[in-house]
Amino acid sequence: MLQSNPAPQQDAKPVLGPAAFLKAKAAWRWPEFLFWISAFALILLLPNRHLLLNEIAILGLFALSLDLILGYAGIVSLGHAAFFGVGAYAAGLLTKYGVTEPVSGLVLSGVAAGFAGFLASFMILRGTDLTRLMVTLGVALIFHEIANRLDWLTGGADGLLGVAPGPILGRFDFDFAGTTAYVYSLTVTFLLFLAARRIVHSPFGLSVKALKDNRLRAATIGIAPNRRLIAIYTLGAVYAGMAGALLTQTTQFVSLEVLDFARSADALLVLVIGGSGYLYGGLIGAIAFKLMKDTLSAMTPAYWIFWMGFILVILVLIGRDRRMAGLARPFAPLLRLLGARRP
Repeated sequence: MLQSNPAPQQDAKPVLGPAAFLKAKAAWRWPEFLFWISAFALILLLPNRHLLLNEIAILGLFALSLDLILGYAGIVSLGHAAFFGVGAYAAGLLTKYGVTEPVSGLVLSGVAAGFAGFLASFMILRGTDLTRLMVTLGVALIFHEIANRLDWLTGGADGLLGVAPGPILGRFDFDFAGTTAYVYSLTVTFLLFLAARRIVHSPFGLSVKALKDNRLRAATIGIAPNRRLIAIYTLGAVYAGMAGALLTQTTQFVSLEVLDFARSADALLVLVIGGSGYLYGGLIGAIAFKLMKDTLSAMTPAYWIFWMGFILVILVLIGRDRRMAGLARPFAPLLRLLGARRP
């Protein structure tokens, strides 16, 4: 009998092992270099907008901190400003009472916020869905009330006065144009972004994402849910605290506004605009959010909040992909070039 030759099979894509997969994910792409080079080039290209650029860098870092717990761990929070505020007040108090070197104050403020996040994580991670959401909001309200009651220490509604940080590393003084502030904030944001990028592309980062996708399945293969979620939540608090410390150090003032619900809402809106679970989504969202806010407030000073809300509602309504909603859809090609991948 004649035997028919089997049809030639197409070459299957090679299956990467865990180490090779992580190495491929962690590889830098040319748009990433372009993104950061452009960010630092703005020091020269926009010499009159350094104060606005400083705000964008700080908001980007704050959104990045929320993205670590929301986009990667799946922990939705309405009270992330609690840790932003802890870092902001810690930096102000440290500066006022002796630790005037900004980098030292920044690190200590991050530690203080991380400790607060570590303690709060035991309450927050006990709940699920709506319960967890309300606990995060409750934690933020508690921190706000504590800061308000301790007016002898925090200044209460009047804010903390006398915050005068010294030169960065003893050499670089803050200037009125905001140049030093922007370079400082952008450098810190870049270094913390590098650390976050390395973490999310590590075995630990993969295990956290596995918990977000299917916690029960992840637990059955030996991943300890609570320890990893506590760790990532604490890390997010550290990042948020450092963002708050940057705001205090570069503006030389801190008030109860850093603990307001609006601060947490801004970070969530930034992730709605830029997309969560991509790292760069928070940075791109911060740029778009601040530029929209700055432009609309200049065009319609009396109604800019209305138009801002209207645009954001439209963005949410047109966003069908929950991981890439709103403005993230037009940004999808850029996000994919920067390393983002659809699930």
